Amino acid sequence: MKKEIKVLLSALMFYTRIPSPVSFEYDPDYINQASKYFPLMGWIVGVICFGFFWLGMQFWDVHLATILSMVAGVLATGAFHEDGLADAFDGFGGGWSRAQILEIMKDSRVGTYGAAALIFLFLLKFWGLEGMAALTQNNTVLLALLFINFHSLARLTAITIVFTEDYAREDATSKVKPIAKKADVSIILVAFLLGLLPLALLSLQHPAFLLLFLPLILLHLLARRYFRRKLGGYTGDCLGAVEQLAELLILLSYPLIWKFIS
Repeated sequence: MKKEIKVLLSALMFYTRIPSPVSFEYDPDYINQASKYFPLMGWIVGVICFGFFWLGMQFWDVHLATILSMVAGVLATGAFHEDGLADAFDGFGGGWSRAQILEIMKDSRVGTYGAAALIFLFLLKFWGLEGMAALTQNNTVLLALLFINFHSLARLTAITIVFTEDYAREDATSKVKPIAKKADVSIILVAFLLGLLPLALLSLQHPAFLLLFLPLILLHLLARRYFRRKLGGYTGDCLGAVEQLAELLILLSYPLIWKFIS
């Protein structure tokens, strides 16, 4: 039990900027095991983002509330996944060979491809979040569940790359290296349970929410094929890119699903 708590706290510190309430000795195996709690971190970030959105709506309008929720998400994770998206776009956009792509991804500077990707990402997220809020028609519980769902489901989509593909870097310098070991069945099952629970609750509201599987399955298949062809596997930046693209796909899919509900 104590070890499992340390694994959970390792996930909290690795995937977010939230400090651990207790100190303990670091163990790389904890990070490998912590991958099962990646979707759970989506719950936490989703609640934080919803909280700031709700707070913004009490004092200002939906535009500022949306921006506050986006800022809260970036601060809660330290732009962990946004940084991965930018690095991935820089790497794949500017690199011709596997070695070039990996080298560009390691560069901490943001290039043209990465900057453009972030600009379009935030613009589309802003539109998607505002649309999501409008569709719920002031149903606070439903809106909170939608926030939690898109964060947890996006993280599940990203971590499935780890479950199905090989790690691309041969060195041990990457901060994602500890999670690159092949996961056992228990880790996979817990990750899917935590990632799919919010979606299951939404599907009780209406089965049409299960349609979210379609774009995410397509993203997973296309991403793993692309990463395998270009790199022979994935990197941490690849996972960040998949997570952010999955968030965006879910947000853009919500209005389409509402057509089946209304």
